[in-house]
Amino acid sequence: MTLEDFLRMWHDGQPELTVFTSGSTGKPKKMRVEKERMVNSARMTLSFLGLERGQTALLCMPLDFIAGKMMVVRAEVGGLRLISVPPSGHPMSHPEAISQPVDFAAMVPLQVYNSLQVEEERRRLMNVRHLIIGGGAVDTHLARQLHSFPHAVWSTYGMTETLSHIAMRRISGPEASEWYSPLPGVRVWANEEDCLVVETPAVSRELIVTNDIVEMHSDGRRFKVRGRKDHVICCGGVKIQAEEVERLLEPYLSQPFLITKAKDEKFGEIPVMMVEGEPVSTLKEIFDNVLPKYWIPKKVVCVRQLPRTATGKLKRI
Repeated sequence: MTLEDFLRMWHDGQPELTVFTSGSTGKPKKMRVEKERMVNSARMTLSFLGLERGQTALLCMPLDFIAGKMMVVRAEVGGLRLISVPPSGHPMSHPEAISQPVDFAAMVPLQVYNSLQVEEERRRLMNVRHLIIGGGAVDTHLARQLHSFPHAVWSTYGMTETLSHIAMRRISGPEASEWYSPLPGVRVWANEEDCLVVETPAVSRELIVTNDIVEMHSDGRRFKVRGRKDHVICCGGVKIQAEEVERLLEPYLSQPFLITKAKDEKFGEIPVMMVEGEPVSTLKEIFDNVLPKYWIPKKVVCVRQLPRTATGKLKRI
């Protein structure tokens, strides 16, 4: 979809439009959403970040998914000047992205990672006043590189059903935090299964019960995401959260990897590690020193490229 296509749909006088989920937890689903609720979501972000009319917003994500669509809606609602570049892994390499200062940009982790590998692109990225990162977790390595950035860098929490993000956490500067803070008008809590429940009347008519297992802060507002309920591995009666295993291993591995599971006759399910690229010679030593005994992957598979969704998220199989 082109920017012209989306703007035509946005201004066609119809109260709804069609969006697709990313497909990170299954086949992408088609949804009809009210434009008024997209406007409400845009206002929440504009207010949270303090963005003002006339500032610039960089569109560098596909318009087929909610993240790209919402960047255009925020520009429309907030009177921002939209800079549009073709979606790519190196958004800061496009001349349009460097012809003027960028006040606001949204990217997926892969775009940020790629930009950090090229010195000139890294410098341009550092000049973005508000950079939000969504569509996947910001891992330890990436967060460490972004901590020293002079402007605000945010990790976002959200999904298509919440019309993009409903919470953010700062990952740069002295205000960096592990806790997500809900946007204005959003209330969250954990249910009896420790899964996050989201109440955001301006964006959704109904409560949204997620599959994300969370830890709530003592203030009752902020939260940490521990992993997904459907990513729990039941190995011989021991419940293992795939994302927790990844968090422990991240500081010791430079190449992309993920933890998934496989059926097993003896244990029911076993943790499996998928590694992108060549085998890691020190893997056994890392496992023995870092992971609890029952968390150690019982199988390691090396692949040329890890499975990813159309939006760049790693996809467990």
